[in-house]
Amino acid sequence: MSSLYKYKKIEEIPSKISIFPLNGALLLPRSQLPLNIFEPRYLEMIDNSISSDRLIGMIQTQESNENQLYSIGCLGKITSFTELSDSRFIITLNGICRYKVTQELDTLTPYRQVKVSYEDFENDLTPGFNQDKANRDKLLDVLKRYLEKNNLQIDWEAVKGSPTETLVNSLCSLSPYSAEEKQALLEAEDIQKRNELLIAMTEMALSTNKGIESIQ
Repeated sequence: MSSLYKYKKIEEIPSKISIFPLNGALLLPRSQLPLNIFEPRYLEMIDNSISSDRLIGMIQTQESNENQLYSIGCLGKITSFTELSDSRFIITLNGICRYKVTQELDTLTPYRQVKVSYEDFENDLTPGFNQDKANRDKLLDVLKRYLEKNNLQIDWEAVKGSPTETLVNSLCSLSPYSAEEKQALLEAEDIQKRNELLIAMTEMALSTNKGIESIQ
């Protein structure tokens, strides 16, 4: 099987991809997203993807119009899958690179396909890009305050041992924020900006007793 991280340049990534619109599901570069697939059209999409390059694009739809896609999504590779007897796939996606939808294609498949550009997201292919500029201490402080307020426990040794990129992206993925808020986290320029936005959202959530639920 080809390496998940074989893509070194955006020119190497396919510009035509199948997409899975799913609000509230946030996939970020080098993060993981488990999915339970049961709709027939997406079962066909996953089956076709497994038979080829194992790539699919995650994306959200506009809250005001479920047929209208957001312009930015994230490409993922299926790194594990289980086909169940009740006509379901349990898969894990690993994020590769964000993309911008440039055109939705007319296809014969029951699932949607688009042409995309990765031009604005070349740095996604660089592990940990700008993570050293993120205010990790402030993130840990707001996380600690949230956990204490809600009487939650966490493995702080695991947290302290996680690279900043992994920590920020994990917290973003686990957050219970709205589709619009998660879209903002996805579109943040880099780890530094995403960290700043996550801190701001969590501080606001603290005042309303809403925030990050847990870290696995």
